Amino acid sequence: MESQDKLKLVGALLCVVAGVAGFYLIPEGQGVLRVLAVLAGVAAAGGVVWLSQPGKDFVLYAQDSVAEAKKVVWPTRKEATQMTVMVFVFVFVLALFMWLVDSGLSWLFYDILLKRG
Repeated sequence: MESQDKLKLVGALLCVVAGVAGFYLIPEGQGVLRVLAVLAGVAAAGGVVWLSQPGKDFVLYAQDSVAEAKKVVWPTRKEATQMTVMVFVFVFVLALFMWLVDSGLSWLFYDILLKRG
């Protein structure tokens, strides 16, 4: 990363710090202005980061991610419902199996081996 980009990122951090400092310096009665100070700091930081190379790389990455998400073949409503039902059935069967194993082991250990009834 170039030194210019590092300076831009430090500048972005300073913008956020300035926004937060503005929040605390503005009197409590002016809540909207306090929030606007923080939002302005964050917006300025976003603009500065967007101008740096890491910011440009992030924007490119986000655009590529959206393009890849558009290529995905999403299941139809019917397929999604069928898969959801299958998951519920599997979870129920697994829970039933685990309950049976637990009950069987409890019976074996407490009733048969330890005779605690």
